[in-house]
Amino acid sequence: MPISDNTRGAILMMLSMAAFTLNDTLIKTVSADVPLFQAVFLRGLLTTAMIATIAALRGAFRVRLRGADWRVIGYRTIGELGSTIAYLVALFHMKIGSVVAILQSLPLAITLAGAVFFHEQVGWRRYLAILVGLFGVMMIVQPGMAGFNGYSVLALVAVAFVVLRDLSTRALGASVPSILVALSASLSVTLLGAAGTVFKGWQPVTTSALMALSGAAVFIVAGYMFAVMVMRVGNIAFVSTFRYSALLWGLTLGFAVFGEVPDRLTVIGSLIVVGMGLFTLYRENRLRKGRRV
Repeated sequence: MPISDNTRGAILMMLSMAAFTLNDTLIKTVSADVPLFQAVFLRGLLTTAMIATIAALRGAFRVRLRGADWRVIGYRTIGELGSTIAYLVALFHMKIGSVVAILQSLPLAITLAGAVFFHEQVGWRRYLAILVGLFGVMMIVQPGMAGFNGYSVLALVAVAFVVLRDLSTRALGASVPSILVALSASLSVTLLGAAGTVFKGWQPVTTSALMALSGAAVFIVAGYMFAVMVMRVGNIAFVSTFRYSALLWGLTLGFAVFGEVPDRLTVIGSLIVVGMGLFTLYRENRLRKGRRV
């Protein structure tokens, strides 16, 4: 029995979140020994090679893209570069659970961006949900308190770039192969890592660090693919609810691998963000069905 587009999208979203969080975990394990840009470059070499091989086997390089699609890919690439660097810098200096928790404000940020930049109709209930969700984010960030980590601001910057990336993905033509979009993202991030090593220098890489980076490359290839595919399948309001599975992965792996235990404010803030995100997605789904918001 064939599965529906919504079910397929939900599965792809959960796989994407699992793959990205496992990548984050492996990258964080080498943060003490391998500089950020060097880690990005080494992981990127493996990632780009794998994606290019898959693209060649699928005949993706024979597809001729329109100029409009190249422009969209360009915008998406900017989002990918900004989100990767901002997120990884935050990840290198924060608990993985906290960084992932901040990223869960993404559905709220996308709703707000749609209202501000695309003049989409947003009712007072969703504006209120965004405001409450922002309060939840502040509980995680804890500005002005003893638990404040300045790098959490970079996690918020990463959210802004992910909004650009995901909204751009929705504008791609149906004929654009997902693998080419993933290759563009991977290649651009790799080149950025290479440029960064020129200024930050190079450190010897141990076998264990290289194995971790190789594993991260495998997971991020899966993450790239699923992230592109999921934005093009099913009802986005339904599918996006499964993005929150990343929080469970982040908290679980943070505790299991790094012994990280989130504080009370982070847990409460995370629940608020997730709750408001789910409410916002619910209201957006009702709007798409033509009901009053």
